[in-house]
Amino acid sequence: MRSVVKIINVCGARPNFMKTAPLMRAYRAHQGLQPLIVHTGQHYDANMSELFFRQLQIPEPDINLGVGSASHAVQTAEIMARFEPVLLEHKPQWVVVVGDVNSTIACALVAAKLGIKVAHVEAGLRSFDRTMPEEINRLLTDAISDLLFVSEPSGLENLSREGIPDEKVHFVGNVMIDTLKANLEKAERSTILERMSLEPGGYNVVTLHRPNNVDDAAAFSRIADALQVIQDDLPTVFPMHPRTAQNLSRLGLAERFARMTRLHVVEPLGYLDFLKLMGKAAVVLTDSGGIQEETTILGVWCLTVRENTERPVTLTSGTNALVGSDPEKIVSAYRRCRSTQLTDPPMPEKWDGRAAERIAAVLAGRGLE
Repeated sequence: MRSVVKIINVCGARPNFMKTAPLMRAYRAHQGLQPLIVHTGQHYDANMSELFFRQLQIPEPDINLGVGSASHAVQTAEIMARFEPVLLEHKPQWVVVVGDVNSTIACALVAAKLGIKVAHVEAGLRSFDRTMPEEINRLLTDAISDLLFVSEPSGLENLSREGIPDEKVHFVGNVMIDTLKANLEKAERSTILERMSLEPGGYNVVTLHRPNNVDDAAAFSRIADALQVIQDDLPTVFPMHPRTAQNLSRLGLAERFARMTRLHVVEPLGYLDFLKLMGKAAVVLTDSGGIQEETTILGVWCLTVRENTERPVTLTSGTNALVGSDPEKIVSAYRRCRSTQLTDPPMPEKWDGRAAERIAAVLAGRGLE
């Protein structure tokens, strides 16, 4: 029996960093846990990666695979090829993967085939839309994981329906919210509003990156119709994902966006600046899963530019509404938000900032088995 439990924690994309930060803090309470960080390099832009490590005080990665951008198949295969030698060298007892990006399923597959136990943080979320690459990643990762850490009640129902044994599943809460709560005070000191000449409650925020919204000219154009109306009402800040920015030019929409004089397209922001920007916004429009959760805790209206969500608790216990990509529906929902006083919704169960502590405790108890 080993006296030290070695855990390799996989980070790949921006949301992973926010989920890994509280885990690294929580491990310190357990002397028997020896965590390592492997950064796959799936996000390699400074604002999408290195800045997050600094701001969230995540230790420097022990290993960086440096994979970079590619198609889903190429990227997943490259991560697997580079991750296998890491496991063979370090021989961890656990590989912890978070979320639903390509790094998640790639590293889980390699570990499972080598007989190394896999723990999936944020397990059980389902959009029931298999056209989403993330949905495939979620389903496959959960199917091969030995421990499944669930962030909301829907995850428990989904995993039970899929036949996952109860003893593998732990309802621990949301590590993304751990990070938000730990950084609210620091974010409040951000000067992003002053730098952008914005007033609290006097602007909107937009983020878009999902392929069905930004890879297709017709879909992106419909969303632009709604943004035209919305930015006429209030200045609107659009921190633009690098791939979205590329598509803007590729699809011939750059000139149209340039004519929206109150729509301010900016580079991706660091975590603290974006948290402040989002928390003081009138309305946030997004297709991001994590932002649906964060706006719920921040008490900010969120309009999700999708037909479905894998985070239904944000609809029932949060501030989120699904609006799809139809411009009339988006604008109608936006106007309802602007005319409706937001009351404090009930907070989702266990979104109390202690999810990572619960995960670390389970791993410490199971690590030597």
